Amino acid sequence: MSQERKVYDEIADAYKSSKTLSFRKYIEEYTLFKIAGSFYNSEVLDLACGEGFYTRKIKRAGAKIALGIDISTEMIRLAKEQEKEFPIGCSYLIEDVSKIEIKNQFDSVTAMYLLNYAKSKESLLLFCKVAFNALRPGGVFIGVNDNVASDPSVTPSFKKYGFTKQSTTPQKEGDPVKYTITNEDGTEFTFDNYFLKPSTYEWAFKQAGFSTFSWEGPYLHPDQKENAFWNDFIIYSPIIGFKATKLM
Repeated sequence: MSQERKVYDEIADAYKSSKTLSFRKYIEEYTLFKIAGSFYNSEVLDLACGEGFYTRKIKRAGAKIALGIDISTEMIRLAKEQEKEFPIGCSYLIEDVSKIEIKNQFDSVTAMYLLNYAKSKESLLLFCKVAFNALRPGGVFIGVNDNVASDPSVTPSFKKYGFTKQSTTPQKEGDPVKYTITNEDGTEFTFDNYFLKPSTYEWAFKQAGFSTFSWEGPYLHPDQKENAFWNDFIIYSPIIGFKATKLM
């Protein structure tokens, strides 16, 4: 069993519970759907889908096909349980995203916090190639990522939002970024992301064949625009969206 699979098998239930934290709805989810524009009548591949939280949201947003892939057996078990209890037409596979060969092509590929698990430019390139090969010409690769442009030496604590980040200063390629999530019931769990330079991301997307790549957001839901609670989150942006296109 890979280390990543072991970690996420152990924290699957707690990770599922963390989806009720308010930043998930007002920033994370809003950013993804603002970047996407629309999933209506599209075929979508959701890489690193976890317990299927966004796979289901994408399907409910009108996607014709929503296929989620994750390395964690426990995450996919939770996803399939929810599909069985509330069937909406999502499908799930247990696979290592860095090694899978996707035979079908999709209109969109989504990845919520997948790319920040790459520890080197080579492993990041593998993720990008999988997404590129899974897209139809004209398709888009979108998602949300740890913000690799944020400076850990000046960022405030994000504990009031339900999590903390710890990393080295200055950051070097491959350095871990430790997240500690605190759920509403007080339970905590940790996992590591990894730092790669923004220029490394630009290189990987270009090498994979994408015609465009850009960082997007993060965006705050309009319902919260007057709420000063979110100021630190938006100013210091611990997470960020991205979008890349495959040429027609």
